[in-house]
Amino acid sequence: MRVDIYRRAEAAGRFTHLAVPEGRRIPEEATNTDWDTEVRGQDLDEDAERWEHYGIVQPGAQLKEKGYAITGLNEPEGG
Repeated sequence: MRVDIYRRAEAAGRFTHLAVPEGRRIPEEATNTDWDTEVRGQDLDEDAERWEHYGIVQPGAQLKEKGYAITGLNEPEGG
């Protein structure tokens, strides 16, 4: 699946990542935060258990349920 990845800065130099299907807008419930574009059209396996680099677990389930996938609160984002 091709997704657009956005990020926002958190404490201690960490980032939260948000993935939406390529070309779609950030869902309204997530627009209350300033997101910076990290990459557009990233091809990632939505069936993967985790997108390690972004700290996103069960991305396919999140995309299906919410229309986006986001770094978990307790998930370390990769490098």
